Amino acid sequence: MQNKLVIIDYGMGNLRSVQKKFEKIGAQVTISSNPDEIARAGKLLLPGVGHFGNAVKKIKQLGIWDTLNKKVLDDKTPILGICLGMQLMAKHSQEGDEQGFGWFDAEVLRFNVNDKLKYKIPHTGWNSAISQKENPLMNNLDSNAEYYFVHAYHIKCNNPEDILATTVYDYEFTSAIQRGNIYGTQFHPEKSHNFGEKLLQNFLMIKK
Repeated sequence: MQNKLVIIDYGMGNLRSVQKKFEKIGAQVTISSNPDEIARAGKLLLPGVGHFGNAVKKIKQLGIWDTLNKKVLDDKTPILGICLGMQLMAKHSQEGDEQGFGWFDAEVLRFNVNDKLKYKIPHTGWNSAISQKENPLMNNLDSNAEYYFVHAYHIKCNNPEDILATTVYDYEFTSAIQRGNIYGTQFHPEKSHNFGEKLLQNFLMIKK
């Protein structure tokens, strides 16, 4: 059980597509909202598509908020947040005016583009994510790699050292973050073909 990857099920996000992608690359993976099973996980994945405020409420209602804090902050279990899952790692979001986990000194802001005809919100489609520091999550990934995005909000890190990758959509925003054992991508690696698959493989290789 200690080596198992647990995808956290809090009722938001396309969990099966993430599970299938991990199974394709040989991971032992399960989907669960059970605090005991989450507590035994060797790695965690926090997915999510939808409203920030609703996600916080659902996680707390399931009784896994404190479990996740212990696993991530005390046990140093590697965790990857995807899309909304990454945003939940911030201190606060404009969406729902709600507090997040606060694992990063960051806030989640709605896109404020200048050219609203050219840059539609939500930002949907393929774009690059340019690495800002060396990190095992981005090992052996082409600098021209493109990933699939769909989001109306993005994270703003107050500590530049937490920024793993950036993307330009009218202006530059943070598209991947990392601090210690905590990783997040705004884009969906499970929908990003070979490059996304390689990133997930990299995550599986990360040690405590």
